[in-house]
Amino acid sequence: MTNGSSEYDIVCDNLVRIYQTEGVEVVALQGLDLLVKPGELLAVVGASGSGKSTLLNILSGNDVPTAGRATVAGHDLLEMSGSNRAAYRRDVAGFVWQQTARGLMPFLTAAENIALPLLINSMSRAERTARAHELLELLGIAYCADRRPKEMSGGEQQRCAIAVAVANQPRVLFADEPTGELDSATADDVFAALRRTNEELGTTVVVVTHDPGVAEHVDRTVAIRDGRTSSETLRRTELTAEGHERVVAEEYAVLDRAGRVQLPREFVAQLGLRDRVRLELEPDHVGLWPGHAGQDGERR
Repeated sequence: MTNGSSEYDIVCDNLVRIYQTEGVEVVALQGLDLLVKPGELLAVVGASGSGKSTLLNILSGNDVPTAGRATVAGHDLLEMSGSNRAAYRRDVAGFVWQQTARGLMPFLTAAENIALPLLINSMSRAERTARAHELLELLGIAYCADRRPKEMSGGEQQRCAIAVAVANQPRVLFADEPTGELDSATADDVFAALRRTNEELGTTVVVVTHDPGVAEHVDRTVAIRDGRTSSETLRRTELTAEGHERVVAEEYAVLDRAGRVQLPREFVAQLGLRDRVRLELEPDHVGLWPGHAGQDGERR
């Protein structure tokens, strides 16, 4: 089942997902491309209906793509059998829901919740206990070890849910709007836990969010529009002439295999672009200008 390259933890190539809803065909993903290297901390952003949640459900093994290619840690998500899919969700792809308590058993303590997936994998009691307390300590909620979900705040529940999701040391952790139900201060704590998971455990982390504050804390943000990746923002830290650190963010349009590029909406609006644009090839770049009316009255 594993036949992918170790160069990337996630490979999406011309990924398509089509739903049938009451006789209506809905194309949620329209040939999406995405590459994620091992150990990345990545944010996926986009408006409602852009396809970001569909992408996350496919990559986490909760949905099946219609066409194209999708592999995670070498696992082919199109060809995966039902039994292999269950094992994939247990051991390869951790998942954190937006609802803070959704990933927790209400009648178990935090430590017991974390130990549960380890029990399924036949780990000894001593090993389960040690692993649970190790993760609670790592995520800053060791004091919650004996508390049940109702005795924890929303942020503590979400950090516990992250610990449950990575208990079996998955290769990739997917988080669906993990700070969506939290205030800004608590959201910062949860995102710090995701970053710690990424840095300390080496887990590749993909966060779907609409929160620009979250997106600004990652080195790479991928924007999805109309079922395709439209742009990427890469961030790096550099020193100023005075020796101070500053974060530089650069936005890039994504060029797909057919040579298509989605221009940012604000660019299109500001320049009044529509119907067609004029292109000109220069030695080191491509120029693009609004089309204009010719003598025959047609737009050019």
